[in-house]
Amino acid sequence: MANKLLHHPHGEIVSRIITSAFNAVEPGAAVKKYLRENPLPEVQRVFAFGLGKAACAMTQALADENILTDALVITKYASPLTVEPVTVIEGNHPVPGDSSIEAGDAALKFVSQLTSDDLLVCLISGGGSALMAAPGVPLKDLQSLTSTLLACGARIDEINILRRHLDQLKGGGLARFAASRGVHIISLIFSDVVGDALEAIASGPTAPDPTNLADALAIIQKYDLKNKIPNSIVPSLQETLKPNDPVFNKVQNIIIASNEIALFAAQAQAQMDGLQTEVMRIGFQGEASKVGHKIASDFKRLLPIMQRPFCLLAGGESTVTIKGSGKGGRNQELALAAVDILADLKDVMFISIATDGEDGPTDAAGAIVTGESAQRAESLGMSAADYLSRNDAYTFFEKMDDLIKTGPSGTNVNDLVICLAF
Repeated sequence: MANKLLHHPHGEIVSRIITSAFNAVEPGAAVKKYLRENPLPEVQRVFAFGLGKAACAMTQALADENILTDALVITKYASPLTVEPVTVIEGNHPVPGDSSIEAGDAALKFVSQLTSDDLLVCLISGGGSALMAAPGVPLKDLQSLTSTLLACGARIDEINILRRHLDQLKGGGLARFAASRGVHIISLIFSDVVGDALEAIASGPTAPDPTNLADALAIIQKYDLKNKIPNSIVPSLQETLKPNDPVFNKVQNIIIASNEIALFAAQAQAQMDGLQTEVMRIGFQGEASKVGHKIASDFKRLLPIMQRPFCLLAGGESTVTIKGSGKGGRNQELALAAVDILADLKDVMFISIATDGEDGPTDAAGAIVTGESAQRAESLGMSAADYLSRNDAYTFFEKMDDLIKTGPSGTNVNDLVICLAF
């Protein structure tokens, strides 16, 4: 990350802001902080079930307490764990695959060994919806549904509504299976969902679901998908567990990290670096190009009003409706939409970055835009509008040498937009 940012004036400040935001939601530190403040109940056996992109670090933090009997970790990229015994499965993401089915089977088997004397600590983070699957339809049909939803621009909360109504482990399904064995559950949760809705984070394996079948069907109708998805989908939709279900009498769901926490850590660091700083938007959603246009326009409008140096921050998660055949991700596309708006402005930077370090199906976390970006692109024979129309933000920023590459961060609390004027 730093080498790209250091190409730009004030890149060190931006790097510190991003690093502070990431550190504030570092999985292991967040788990340990919770355990210091909230000791676990004393029971005969403690089991850990890690699910999501941050599962390894979260599980390791719990294992460091030397209390675990056994652990199952389902994640995207496994990292070494000093936990014995432990089973680690790398599921598929963003579209579920054979490994996701294997993970679902393993989860059911893992919980089946528990008794009413045991405590199950679930460590849940973003990505879990695809990494673990126990669907009531063939895998190829689930894959087709997921790919169609991603391509049509459906919001992640809408995708997860359909996932919950198709899967026996989602929408409180894991809690239901554990409750049948009298198991007490404490779920420590990293929120990757705008608004921190428990049912939407990893599709809520231990959380009640306030949505219903009518909501799932409405999404299919909204995007005109009836004739675009497999015939097995609609008949297989099942009702999920609701908030008043007794299944949740022995379940505690606790959010220990979120986009808001990362935003305020970024704000604190920017202020330490001498920048007047405001969080301008929490929980943005919508089409990435429109979100980028809106945030960049607001930033430009405030330039003559605010005293430099200043920093504006926003957090949330956008979506991309794929119309072209280019390469990119929502953060790169969001940043690309800002290029022409910020053209020729002096001493400004605009960064959009995914906190998980992975923006779409690329090796980039996001991208950097400055007031010189449009002119530099023109000198290379490129137009931001042209690349935006083809959903080819990665290629644009690669040629500009303005991609941010952090590698997988091991966490996921949505996206951050950082606007700076010096």
